[in-house]
Amino acid sequence: MNTFSIKNVLKKNTMAIVLFVVYVFFTIMTGGNMFTPSNIASLIDQNAYVFILGAGMLMCMLTGGNIDLSVGSFVCFMGAIAGVFSVINHVNTPLTLILVLVVGIIYGAVLGYLIAYLRIPPWIATLAGYLAFRGLGTQILITVSETSAISNFPDSFLRIFSGKIFETPWGEYNIPCILLGVIGAAAVVVLNFLSRARKVKKGYQVDPMYFTIIMSVIEVAVIMVLAVQLSLDGGIPVVLLWLIAVLIVYGIITEKTTIGRHFMTVGGNAETSRLSGINNKLVMFAAYLNMSVLTVLAALIVTARFGSANSFAGQNFELDAISACIVGGVSAYGGSGTVMGMVIGAALIGVINQGMSLMSIDQDWIKIVKGLVLLAAVVFEIISKKGNRKYD
Repeated sequence: MNTFSIKNVLKKNTMAIVLFVVYVFFTIMTGGNMFTPSNIASLIDQNAYVFILGAGMLMCMLTGGNIDLSVGSFVCFMGAIAGVFSVINHVNTPLTLILVLVVGIIYGAVLGYLIAYLRIPPWIATLAGYLAFRGLGTQILITVSETSAISNFPDSFLRIFSGKIFETPWGEYNIPCILLGVIGAAAVVVLNFLSRARKVKKGYQVDPMYFTIIMSVIEVAVIMVLAVQLSLDGGIPVVLLWLIAVLIVYGIITEKTTIGRHFMTVGGNAETSRLSGINNKLVMFAAYLNMSVLTVLAALIVTARFGSANSFAGQNFELDAISACIVGGVSAYGGSGTVMGMVIGAALIGVINQGMSLMSIDQDWIKIVKGLVLLAAVVFEIISKKGNRKYD
């Protein structure tokens, strides 16, 4: 059992430190533009889909490094379906959401069945979706709209997935936003100390009290800075509430529930999990059904953000979600990974995108940098686990 040391702390929080350094670097290089309220809010809005899809991709990867290549195309398809229901056929918003969710569940169930029970390799089954849904979505948009896009979504639809709540004029402090930050900061502190107390009671090794205090202070500072900056931008983004809800739910599932342990056990050693009574096929089925449901949510958020459904929606979303997981420390071999790690990976990708865009750097160079970051994350994982993994 490892003892507490600065070296272990740095190793455990490597990507968080990298995220901080990269953000400070771009803040300096952009003359402080990265730290303005509008750009912080934009960072959340533009990358919300990465966090949501990343949560689903995390569950797939936990089962053995499996991925879903169809999510980007499925975002395009579901946006088109939502547009047909809501705009073309004037279906009311609640029924539109139910119908869209049903379509997503059907696809997830079919995909999960093909992978879990017919044993079709995930990358082949989802590659088929990658090709088919982009074509289907595009054809639907072309058929119902001369511009290959469906716009004019009703306000009742847009308000659920975009905009701000308790909105105030730009530049004025939004009190509800700051209060939410205070509540969130207080919750983090309480949870940190409750977690430590629980470990002490069970006789587990714990970090020194001063370290818990330092980490709590840092987390509170980050939350409050974010809350104040968002308050100056007009209020709490609706999409942030969706993100918080999704991340809390999946954080609890992966760390506090038997279901979460089953996902990790299947990914760690499928044969051992089977012999221990875990239904491997059901776990795999659930992973892809879950991925489909979260893809529906991501599609609705992206559609609401742009106020339209178009054939370009979702391009490379699958790559961003996979990258967020890998960069965030989710094992490419399966069996290990956390929601918080994925969040850090997604945030790092978002910061790189926004920072280089603000510096007017060509998109090709942004792709090169993101590719190098992804490769570095994989190399770091292999090196850090070299002593614990056997290779053929």
